[in-house]
Amino acid sequence: MTPTHAPQIPVVVLAGFLGSGKTTLLNHLLRNRSGNRIGVIVNDFGAIEIDAMTVAGQVGSTVSLGNGCLCCAVDASELDTYLETLTGPAARLDVIVIEASGLAEPQELVRMLLASDNPHIRYGGLVEVVDAAEFPATRERHPGIDRHLAVADLVVLNKTDRVADAGLRAVREAVDAAGGRAAVIHAAYGRIDPELLFDPVLRPDEDGSFRQLTFEDLLPEEDRTHDSHLHAAYESVSFASHVPLSPRRFMAFLDSRPAGLYRIKGFADFGAGDPVNRYALHAVGRFLRFVPQRRARDEPRTTQLVLIGSGIDAEALHKELTDCQDAWQEATEELERSMWGVLRYVRRPDDDEA
Repeated sequence: MTPTHAPQIPVVVLAGFLGSGKTTLLNHLLRNRSGNRIGVIVNDFGAIEIDAMTVAGQVGSTVSLGNGCLCCAVDASELDTYLETLTGPAARLDVIVIEASGLAEPQELVRMLLASDNPHIRYGGLVEVVDAAEFPATRERHPGIDRHLAVADLVVLNKTDRVADAGLRAVREAVDAAGGRAAVIHAAYGRIDPELLFDPVLRPDEDGSFRQLTFEDLLPEEDRTHDSHLHAAYESVSFASHVPLSPRRFMAFLDSRPAGLYRIKGFADFGAGDPVNRYALHAVGRFLRFVPQRRARDEPRTTQLVLIGSGIDAEALHKELTDCQDAWQEATEELERSMWGVLRYVRRPDDDEA
């Protein structure tokens, strides 16, 4: 039986300029949370915490920082205090979302998360929300927005319903140019598929027939299903193999993964490269994390990966991963041929006596 590992809670940073639709997107996630318990840190700017009020009652644990940008903190200690609250056993959260102020520097929030000493969290990605209708004017007034796009893992081009096709193409080209390798998806009213950010959770009710109602429970059925085709905005590619991967070739694939590939999750098997462990893989944007996990004696040796992105070539990804597999086979066959060649020329002790 595979040993259990304490799961780490992904922390997603939701950023974007003032009025881009961050709170609307957050509320959409809370309404369509796929069974997850979501904790929210609302990073308001100003004395009246409007954003905190709009999400109040929709989530189990909400921490409002209030009156200023969290990113202005000198180190991660303040953020760690709030994360400690939300990662405690009593909170029982699956995901934490930090809604950054529209005036925040998102790269500083990311830096603080990556520097955090909290062992219960992992970085879940920087989502930058862009108002497609106002982007040209916003960029002209605040050219620093390009810097935010450059460090994003996922760009949500929001309010696309308010822009004509030609204008939308121009905005997309500008976002692509500034955003580098980030995946870009189009949205209206902040409606994105939650599975882009976190996985569905299926759990029985702990208290039998009695439990606290969530905001999702209170919505009419039609309000919870009208976004059923959101997955059309991205592609999901699955890869499974019983043949070990070449560590060198697989790392080269990860280092050169294509633009638009937002998430990779799953397990990799490197065969004789590490016969003891399998490797849990978590990649979001530029961030990559491998965790060795000791395999059980009777556990099958398999690689199982899911790759999620926008504008990715599924066939090409399959081929690249298969090449990682083939490279291992070729190396094994070459080693066998080399060993056979060596054995042919090994002299037996009685050869000199013949």
